[in-house]
Amino acid sequence: MTLSTALQTDAAEHFAAKLRFETDPSDVAAAFAAGDDFVLVDSRGHAPWHQGRIAGAIHLPHAEIPERAADLIPIATPVVVYCWGPGCNGSTRAALQFSRLGYAVKEMIGGFEYWAREGLEIVDDSGPITRAADTLTAPSGAISC
Repeated sequence: MTLSTALQTDAAEHFAAKLRFETDPSDVAAAFAAGDDFVLVDSRGHAPWHQGRIAGAIHLPHAEIPERAADLIPIATPVVVYCWGPGCNGSTRAALQFSRLGYAVKEMIGGFEYWAREGLEIVDDSGPITRAADTLTAPSGAISC
């Protein structure tokens, strides 16, 4: 199958836009490790937050973003949002809210589910939770995509 030049350009623009506005768990973990300046926002409700969350994230349910974001996150600070996983659009709602407020925002595809499945650091109200990486979602020995 050969694509026309116009379709190739459209495809390149599409995928470049996805990378401007989306990230994934391994890239967020690498950004944390590198000390990059951004805030990771868990956009789920209160019960899921207490059940388990990404270590280092702040809790700001998407419905509360318009009223609370400016008090918690300076407007110049980049934001990465996440929700449960691929079957949840809460992070998309959160990203929309942040973008409407003028924040630079990315959505972490895969959400909390894929973060946890990759064996990355999670916590609950009692402290750290240890989970082995799921070999169906993360390569053995290293996180790489």
